[in-house]
Amino acid sequence: MNRDIRDTDLYREILSFYTALHAPGEDRVTDAADVASSPDGRFAAFTGTIHSDLITPPITRICLVELASGKLRVLPASSGNDRLPQWSPDGSLLAFVSDRAEAGNFQLYLVRPQVSEEAQLAVAVDGLIEYLRWSPDGTRILLGVAGFGADVAGCLGGHKTLQKPGNLPPWAPQLDTGDGGNLWRKLYVFRVTDASLRAVSHEGINVWEAAWLGSESIVAVTSDSHSEGSWYRARLQKLSVSSAAISDVYLPSDQIGVPVASRSGRHVALIEAVCSDRLVVAGNLVLIDTNTGARRIVDTHSVDVTHLEWRDNDHLAYCGIRGLETVLGDLHLPSCTATERWSSRERTLGGWYPSFAGNVAVCEAYDVPPQIVNIDEGECRVILSLAAPATPDSNRATIEPFEWKARDGLEMQGWLLRPQGTGPFPLVIDIHGGPVWCCRNRWQGRLRGAKVLADHSIASLYPNPRGSSGRGLEFARKVKGDMGGEDAHDCLTAIDALVASGIADPKRLGVTGISYGGYLSCWLITQDTRFAAAAPISCVSDWYSYHRTTQIPYFDQLFLAPDPAQAGGLFHERSPIMFTSRVRTPTLQLTGAQDQNTPPTQALEFHRSLLECGVRSVLATYPTAGHGIRSFPEVLDATTRYVGWMLEHLTT
Repeated sequence: MNRDIRDTDLYREILSFYTALHAPGEDRVTDAADVASSPDGRFAAFTGTIHSDLITPPITRICLVELASGKLRVLPASSGNDRLPQWSPDGSLLAFVSDRAEAGNFQLYLVRPQVSEEAQLAVAVDGLIEYLRWSPDGTRILLGVAGFGADVAGCLGGHKTLQKPGNLPPWAPQLDTGDGGNLWRKLYVFRVTDASLRAVSHEGINVWEAAWLGSESIVAVTSDSHSEGSWYRARLQKLSVSSAAISDVYLPSDQIGVPVASRSGRHVALIEAVCSDRLVVAGNLVLIDTNTGARRIVDTHSVDVTHLEWRDNDHLAYCGIRGLETVLGDLHLPSCTATERWSSRERTLGGWYPSFAGNVAVCEAYDVPPQIVNIDEGECRVILSLAAPATPDSNRATIEPFEWKARDGLEMQGWLLRPQGTGPFPLVIDIHGGPVWCCRNRWQGRLRGAKVLADHSIASLYPNPRGSSGRGLEFARKVKGDMGGEDAHDCLTAIDALVASGIADPKRLGVTGISYGGYLSCWLITQDTRFAAAAPISCVSDWYSYHRTTQIPYFDQLFLAPDPAQAGGLFHERSPIMFTSRVRTPTLQLTGAQDQNTPPTQALEFHRSLLECGVRSVLATYPTAGHGIRSFPEVLDATTRYVGWMLEHLTT
């Protein structure tokens, strides 16, 4: 395999595929995130993605769409990236963050979109702004700020924020003392009227997420360490805006996220869940009365809740996942009754997990490019399609729910991408990360070359083994203490079921996955020789060394075993590196050199061990990529190598 593959037919095919999806050079918005609905319901703002070409990362801009007409307006910027739009309560101002002044350094900007498209820098803080929240009265903005060099969550790339080396020479060493004032996440309050800025968080308290609690207090997810791993033991606290007062509100048993408070501050809602990644939270809706401290888990009819938004003091909107469905609902507080207002298997809402703003969301499916939609009274109305003119025809393949029984009889679910024609087909099982996440009916542009594989008559299976979200906390909890155990068998029984049904060819099976899916890809080929090809991405191969090099060392203790040093324990017994002598499967690995979540040394260990055992192994390390290899132009190269590997070993 050559280092430069840009002059190959397959690279040109992959380039053509992504060109059709993203229309580079046409100044078109082809993807959306961070939807914010204006208070008067006339507009939605969102972060739009525009590809000027496919040899540089795309840019993001603040976009406005008129909900009645679908008319799109992109706010101009001469450089940098804009994201995270938030309307003021009266709708006159739109706040967002941008790094137009310095690449990677996101600061607060304000614009009056009804008056002018020119945004102004509101304030510059010592760090990067990760989120912002308007106060209920619209006079202040709460800013969540990460220090320069702080850890970034795995779902956002698993690297570090922009670092400030100062005037040091290039030979100066990087120091790691386990602490550093620049590594913390802090809170600031910006007052709009006089442009003043005030720190409101406390020394020694790391704030992961926060929201206004009335006008003079803040409710925040906090821990006593800046370490990404400390998030798994975070609690909910109340902070005063005007004094040093701080108090505990909730000490959870599992992980928590997405805190939101009613306008009056009387109630706080949040999600408590079994989580393997920060910002990837799907679980129980917990409601807290701030006057009495009373807490209750709301019955959401088996929905793992992923997003929350107060409509008024008595009504809370939520969305989430139930099995293979995406669900939106409303909670009436006086009666504590949850009512569904939309659910679908045919469509899902964009993002790592489903989210919305008011009645507006980003909607998609395998054969549906991202759309801005209005969801009301059970209907999903398209406001704006972001499909490029040359979006590929998906009629060569269909995606469909697939269900099977695990070896212990548990009902399992996933998604099958089936090519045209009759089987048996070559099959790639593509395992999601986490392990607590789930595969949904996602747009083909997010499925790393799956459509190209289908065009070459290769099927793809996206399983949701035990540990996945969408089936309740107890189902998610089944993977804790057993990673690489029954969840691995769930993947194998899925393949067995597809072979038995005549869909999959047992002689032409491949396995891939990202992050935890990369781990299971490595693990499965050490335990079963049926696979003709493997392509782990951002893998874990050695839990023992992983614990000492990852940014989230508490994760493996929480999900595998409490003592990584126990001789002969699960940190050894479930490490693929210990069983490479069993492997017969040709293996391609893809990894990012900047990945702090699953460090590239994990792939290197597995690669060299396979070579030592005489197994064909190729390791591609992308020098500027983080966790998951998710940006252009690396995506072009990585997709070409992955698709080419499967074509070579599954179709010849």
